[in-house]
Amino acid sequence: MMFDLIVRGDIAILRLDRPEVRNAVPLGGWGELGDGVDKAVAAGARVLILAGIPDGAFCAGADVSDFGAFAGDEAARSRFRLAIRAGLGRLRDASIPTIAMIEGAAYGAGLALAMACDVRLAGPKAQLAATPAKLGISYPQEDVHRLVALVGPGQAARLLLSAGSVDGAEAERIGLVERYYPSDLEAEALILAGQIAANDPDSLRVLKRGIRLAETGLATDAEQDGSFDALLGSQALTDRLATLRKPRS
Repeated sequence: MMFDLIVRGDIAILRLDRPEVRNAVPLGGWGELGDGVDKAVAAGARVLILAGIPDGAFCAGADVSDFGAFAGDEAARSRFRLAIRAGLGRLRDASIPTIAMIEGAAYGAGLALAMACDVRLAGPKAQLAATPAKLGISYPQEDVHRLVALVGPGQAARLLLSAGSVDGAEAERIGLVERYYPSDLEAEALILAGQIAANDPDSLRVLKRGIRLAETGLATDAEQDGSFDALLGSQALTDRLATLRKPRS
């Protein structure tokens, strides 16, 4: 198995676990990624943390041992591209918030994996790089789009065209990760996950969809308007207001 899922109450941790190849993802692993996300949701998790193994890589990218079949097989190349797109899409479209906990290498498709999460946190050993140019290949356009959306076209060009790596502190400075923690990365990730999980799940779902719409440039959306109105009339709001109004002892 490429991924190990642990669910602790409201928080699920999905770990990549192929240390012998620095967590490189084989062709079949992208479907397993999506299955892991679905299982976390089905188990009742409100937040998913995606992580590598402790003291190892986050993800060194796609498994290059799959690449040997590509030269003479156009269908194999298409299957590879579509498998990655589908796996990352299932992570990106998860109904619960997702956090990438990045320690060690996040290279190539591993960086794309982190970018498909809602929030990225980096630790002291993190190294992030968009490396396709080193292999003489490219990034799928959706991954280029996510990179440009995070860091802007200039920084995206620097990362893609040089294929150079940045550490966690630099990644935070340019916007590739939201926070860099020089120590206790997992503890900080669990704190953030707990803060998110304490909020109403319907609210989280609607807000997450709103963020995705904003990324596409949409400032208004009828479905979001309907969700806003419905949440204002929800029992969850009534219950929370009642809790706030209780006198403090």
